[in-house]
Amino acid sequence: MLIKKKKIRTHTEDRYLALALATTAGVLNAMAFGAFGFFPSHMSGNASQFSTEVSSSDLHDLQLLAVLIVAFIIGSMTSRLVVAAGLKRNIRTIFCLILLVEGAALTLTSTFEKMFYSKDNNGEILVMLGFLMGIHNSTSTQLSNGRIRSTHVTGTLTDAGIALGSFLHASFSRSEAADKFTHRKVLYTHLTTIFSFLTGCIAGFLLYKTFAFNAMIGLGLILVVIALWGVMATLRTAGRRPG
Repeated sequence: MLIKKKKIRTHTEDRYLALALATTAGVLNAMAFGAFGFFPSHMSGNASQFSTEVSSSDLHDLQLLAVLIVAFIIGSMTSRLVVAAGLKRNIRTIFCLILLVEGAALTLTSTFEKMFYSKDNNGEILVMLGFLMGIHNSTSTQLSNGRIRSTHVTGTLTDAGIALGSFLHASFSRSEAADKFTHRKVLYTHLTTIFSFLTGCIAGFLLYKTFAFNAMIGLGLILVVIALWGVMATLRTAGRRPG
């Protein structure tokens, strides 16, 4: 699920990708809100709040929202540049390596917060999380060819609505009846992404309430394990090939 293949990716592979990355994105989003009061991946909400803060006198929140949005964009851009460079060099595990670095960065960031927590550096930590979420979403989007946006629920809900409409249309149209099963697969993939993110949010909120930053450290380590599993699976597959 973490390898860019020459063949067309199956919806099963993308559903596994959604279960892994959309769930972890939801967990981190909820944990960050519990810790800092902001969603590091909710760019629609942050952009809307930014517009309301313009008319207020609270420049701190205005600056934080602006930097958070920019950090998310830079994270997405960074992921794209790294992926492009990796694919050009035929590094099949490039997506795994990005996830590995993301997990390590999240683990180190969370460990720092656990040991040296201070409200004075909450803004910087939140911006770092926004950057990591940009990487996270961009990586899943590129890997799945746009099917899986692990943090972008608004877009996924729209895609699910379109897929449902297409499925219903094909169900009652003889000329497009053959496309019904394709639309159903697409719908299942989007619903898996939505369910995974929402489940992750619930779990993340409860985990943070119970374990605080220890839960965030654990999430970083889970991302590292998922990435290493992808690397090892790829190496085993390559080792079995003749020559």
